[in-house]
Amino acid sequence: MHLAKHAESGLESADRKPQATVTLDDVLRVAELAHLELTAEEQSEMLRDLNSILGHVAHLNELDTTGVAAMAQVKEAASGAQDDTAQGFGSELRADVPRPSLDRQAVMAQAPESDGVYFKVPKVIER
Repeated sequence: MHLAKHAESGLESADRKPQATVTLDDVLRVAELAHLELTAEEQSEMLRDLNSILGHVAHLNELDTTGVAAMAQVKEAASGAQDDTAQGFGSELRADVPRPSLDRQAVMAQAPESDGVYFKVPKVIER
């Protein structure tokens, strides 16, 4: 709760580094780029939520991770375990075996509009 209040107010306490905050202008710009129309209530909710997320990330950045190995996948954490299923990770991933793709002509024949090589789609960016 303290962290959320901290993020919402934009104030920095003496023991915390200043953190980036999202402004209403930032929310409006991102909404514009995403072609979203937000009501005034949605704008304020988004502002609050994004600043809360930044507050949580700032809090995580304060944690001492010295000696914690970097990892790209959670699955790596179980690689040393004797039985992955006992750890709740499930079985190993399936082998990556190449196999034939769908037939292009058959797929294009089912497309609403195509030039035989590519799908034709309506233009969505008007700027």
